[in-house]
Amino acid sequence: MHIAAKWLIASTVVLISLGSGISQAEPTPEEAPAITKKIAIVIDDFGNDMRGTEEMMALTIPFTAAVMPFLPTTRRDAEWAHKLGHDVLVHMPMEPVRGKKSWLGPGAITTDLSDEEIRTRVQAAINDVPFAIGMNNHMGSKVTADPRVMRIILEVCKKNNLIYLDSKTTHKSVVQSLAKELGVRTLENHIFMDDQYTRAHILKQARKVEAHVKDNETTVVIGHVGTPGKYTAAAIQQSVPALKQIAEFVKISQLAP
Repeated sequence: MHIAAKWLIASTVVLISLGSGISQAEPTPEEAPAITKKIAIVIDDFGNDMRGTEEMMALTIPFTAAVMPFLPTTRRDAEWAHKLGHDVLVHMPMEPVRGKKSWLGPGAITTDLSDEEIRTRVQAAINDVPFAIGMNNHMGSKVTADPRVMRIILEVCKKNNLIYLDSKTTHKSVVQSLAKELGVRTLENHIFMDDQYTRAHILKQARKVEAHVKDNETTVVIGHVGTPGKYTAAAIQQSVPALKQIAEFVKISQLAP
């Protein structure tokens, strides 16, 4: 065969091969579905330089700092959280069904107080926690089930344009019904991360959080500084990669209706 003819045949084969390669290019992968679920982490008991405070402030996700009033680091912790871009709540001490009143700390709300004293104490607490956008209860199983006391607390919250997060320390809570009546923006806690202080329990709760997120559009989780603080901070941080696959971490104000 003539050399020119051989060259022409070879060139044609190469072009056909290239064309075939182009036509058989791999399809682009499907776009990942948009993440619509939201999770808000709330950390209680800031204000007294408790164990785990630094670890919580080092978390790489948005969270909400619930700061107790009238304590040595109340202002520092509220300002610290705000500077980091987190929401701040007044973590209002309220009387429980069980437990000593002395455990509550200064300025606590108890069911034996007069209407005016309750108003005065709640307003003073709000004034003492800078940058607060809302309030939640510290303990409070007795107060949050008392319509008279809770009505006054929610009225003061409304006056200050605060949301109220019911920590749900009792199933008898009247917060939701009263808040609806008064027009106060309100949310409920779904899971306590560390209602028991062991590392094993906290990790178990972390798995429960993931299950709740998968089954619900919004999830509110409460953890604490203090005795379980370092364990809880570590468990939250370890859960972040998996949770980010299915939900967006948000501040509590982003969930308020």
